[in-house]
Amino acid sequence: MKKLINDVGTVLTESLDGFAAAHADIVKLGADRKFVQRIRLKPGKVGLVSGGGSGHEPLHAGFVGHGMLDAACPGQVFTSPTPDQMIAAAEAVDSGAGLLFIVKNYEGDVMNFDMAREMSGKTIATVITDDDVAVENSLYTTGRRGVAGTLVVEKITGAAAEQGADLKTLKALGDRVNQATRSMGVALTSCTVPAAGKPTLQIGDDDMEMGVGIHGEPGRRRVKMKSANEIVEEIVAAIAGDLFGRGEALLFVNGFGASPAMELYLMFNAAKTHLTKHGITASRALVGNYVTSLDMAGCSITVTLLDDEITRHWDAPVHAPALRWGM
Repeated sequence: MKKLINDVGTVLTESLDGFAAAHADIVKLGADRKFVQRIRLKPGKVGLVSGGGSGHEPLHAGFVGHGMLDAACPGQVFTSPTPDQMIAAAEAVDSGAGLLFIVKNYEGDVMNFDMAREMSGKTIATVITDDDVAVENSLYTTGRRGVAGTLVVEKITGAAAEQGADLKTLKALGDRVNQATRSMGVALTSCTVPAAGKPTLQIGDDDMEMGVGIHGEPGRRRVKMKSANEIVEEIVAAIAGDLFGRGEALLFVNGFGASPAMELYLMFNAAKTHLTKHGITASRALVGNYVTSLDMAGCSITVTLLDDEITRHWDAPVHAPALRWGM
């Protein structure tokens, strides 16, 4: 295993210190590094809090800032943060208008955020993301997994919160965006968790994992390597077959950490073409490494059906370490 680390036991703390130092104009660390929060909070605004296991950077801390999250709780690599982290984050960003938790549908995340909600004594609503069409159930979830579509929910609800939407409105909007979003991924290589020191999956040189999860969980099946067009055709068909509706959409091609931008844009081009065959037009785009799986090669494709409200909030200004436009 070759990684740019000092010690497996200090990877997260050293990374968080570097992240906060690099983006000190936007974010700061909470006490004991329990959470990352916005430097400047907006009085009277609903506070948005998310989080999850580390190793998916820039999710979630990279999306803390104007127009997105107010705080993010980083757990250990591929491990849920603990309830005390969410409680501390909620306390730090609560301006009196309530809080919205945005939680990926993994058993540990859902359980710990729910415990935090109950223990905090605050007014908190929860949106659970479950956009992965690859499998209905897995070792890590009850139902579908929450994957790259989580970014879309965070961006849309973050923009609405910035514009003054109340908690009830944000909860309904977040659920609606999640229902309009579907994702599926493919892995060409496995990720390697630093503490494990070896690949999570054994993927042969001529194989790939269709429908892989963002922790390296097995997907739909192991198959022989195919062309980009063939891969995209299968993924887009699975997504389109599960979406209730057609029309304009956001097309988000997300890298898992090790695939170059050249390949991600190639996948975007193919996905845009295949979507039109299903009556879906990609009128908004996002391409890059946003919801990663450490050093995994591969990508996911996410499609969110758009309406006027969702489009307006997607286009709204955002200024976070990993996502910036319109300011």
